[in-house]
Formats: sequence, C-alpha cells, structure tokens
Amino acid sequence: MNDDPDRLAALLDALLETERAALLQGDLKAIAAGVEEKERLIVAFEALGAPYAGLADLQAKVRRNQVLFDGALQGIRSVAQRIASFRRIRKSMHTYDRQGRKQTIPGDVVRNVEKRA
Repeated sequence: MNDDPDRLAALLDALLETERAALLQGDLKAIAAGVEEKERLIVAFEALGAPYAGLADLQAKVRRNQVLFDGALQGIRSVAQRIASFRRIRKSMHTYDRQGRKQTIPGDVVRNVEKRA
C-alpha cells in the first residue's frame, strides 16, 4: 500500500462515502465487500505512525457510519424478532376464555390439493 498519507486519506474517505451510501440503501453485499479494504487502509494509516491533519474528518465519518451500522443492526434484529413471532403464531396461538383459562389454538392447517382430470 502506498505510504502517502494524503492518498490513503482520499482512498479511505471515498470508501467511507461508498459505505455510507450502501448503508442508506441497505445494500449488505456492498457493505461486506468494503470491510477488508477499510481494514487495510486503517492498518496502513496506523503504520505511518505520524499524526495526520485530516484524521478528525475521517474519524467523524467513521463514527457517522457506525451510527448507521447500529441502526441497520437494530432493524435487522427487529425483523428477526417479528419473523420469529409469526412462526410461533403459525404453530399455535394462545388466548384466554371468559373464565380466564388459557386456550391453545393450533395453527398447523393441513391443506391437500386434489387434482381431477
């Protein structure tokens, strides 16, 4: 990797902008594709050992993207919980009668299709 800090900063900046766009669009494949490159660029920056004037801007973009990542993960968890709820309901649903007794309503419905000629 090139040791020019300005070049590294430009590459990382472009990657962070691409990552942001992918996060906003929900493009998980694009996000995953950039992870290794981002790690390489950050390691290259650390290897320079010298302070870089534009580092605060890059750190702000990394923090901004982290907030987007956190939101995306929260959304994915919500969807997973919702799907799990639907699966539980499909198997059976619990309700209570007028006397307060718990009743289970089976959710598995067997459907057969009969073909006639």
